[in-house]
Amino acid sequence: MSLVIAATFFSFLAALLAIPLVCRIAAKYGFVDIPGGRKTHEVPVPPLGGFVIFTVFLIASLVMGGVPWALYAALGLILVTGIWDDSFEMNARLKFAIHFLAAIILVVFGGAQLQSLGDILGTGELKLGIMSIPFSVACVVYILNALNMMDGLDGLAGGNALIIFGWLMLAALLGGNFAAASQMLLLMAPLLGFLVYNMRTPWRSKAIIFLGDAGSMALGLMIAWYAMTLSQGAHAAISPASVAWIIALPIVDAFGLLITRLKEKRPPFVPDRRHVHHHFVDSGFPVRTATPLILFWAFALGAIGFVGEKIGLPEGVLGWLWVLLWWGHAIFITMKSENFKRLLQKVAPRRVDN
Repeated sequence: MSLVIAATFFSFLAALLAIPLVCRIAAKYGFVDIPGGRKTHEVPVPPLGGFVIFTVFLIASLVMGGVPWALYAALGLILVTGIWDDSFEMNARLKFAIHFLAAIILVVFGGAQLQSLGDILGTGELKLGIMSIPFSVACVVYILNALNMMDGLDGLAGGNALIIFGWLMLAALLGGNFAAASQMLLLMAPLLGFLVYNMRTPWRSKAIIFLGDAGSMALGLMIAWYAMTLSQGAHAAISPASVAWIIALPIVDAFGLLITRLKEKRPPFVPDRRHVHHHFVDSGFPVRTATPLILFWAFALGAIGFVGEKIGLPEGVLGWLWVLLWWGHAIFITMKSENFKRLLQKVAPRRVDN
């Protein structure tokens, strides 16, 4: 245990020290995210946060051991794809195909398969049978893209991922899966180091580094891995219904956007300003206020799932409440976003800056 704590501390310190150096090198060679279009930042910012986080994590996890090769392979594929996309804007269809390839590696060769959804509907155990592999692959692709879509405010996607890993790590610890808990600690440490430079605070007015597509999608892949592996089998640390609440915010936000765009007969992956974080900013909340409020909501959703299970709330109750959350978010926050924004405007603080 002392070795894990030491490795966690050094992983945090490594990210903390590496990010300023990486920023200087990126600025020197022009590897930066240029403002313009839908991008609201005012100066070029390096999109290399994910590169730093996962370089540190991969080194630490290789030293500590216990991570299967399939996870490394899928993660490497997503990181290379993301960095390439951040540099040259990869064709969307090709990128999507690579996401499926990474998901297949994770599911088929890594064993991250949803064999059962538990008693999520309160009608008995819902086994997936022959649908296990295709459903699991679709879930991986959905989750990594959902987190990527959340990466719209400083500190939001990284902070949301940190909260999710925190709940899953606690579940792993209480469930006796110390290997998974240790691995998540090794990932959370450089992620926290990244957030020191990405989150807006009284001491930092703007992010100096972004996750980039590589970082947000790789974090989504890791969330999918632990969400699936910890919730399956005889020694599962947490139920699928509880996991659904822990990862709820990016999932329900992406779902709301998907059905709204389809309803309006628009391409499902064409970006717009209907994400929940856009509503906060458009309603007058500065980013330094909007991000903590949304992260608190993400934390509260996770608490409902985690604490609900621990106090004995039936899986079916958690499952049907989650369905209500899913549709409620889609209808009242995404489809009828103007009503939601009017509500936010009534409580928004006077806006001085972002």
